[in-house]
Amino acid sequence: PAAPAWGRLPLGKTQSPESLLDIAARKVAEKWPFQRVEERFERIPEPVQRRIVYWSFPRSEREICMYSSFNTGAEDPAAGPGGAAA
Repeated sequence: PAAPAWGRLPLGKTQSPESLLDIAARKVAEKWPFQRVEERFERIPEPVQRRIVYWSFPRSEREICMYSSFNTGAEDPAAGPGGAAA
């Protein structure tokens, strides 16, 4: 009988485990806005910042559409920030 193929992938198919940096950055991005992370910690290495920002953006087309059509609440186009007329 042939040996079991546990954990084997087809030839030419390889998988790389997700890096600890990506896992941690994704978890941070899921829980806190990047601005809050920046305010809380004085020194964040640039590679860590980049991965948190990367994971902060929506992944699905539905989420992208939802955020891109975000309504600011201003009914009057001539209204200034926060809906107050200028």
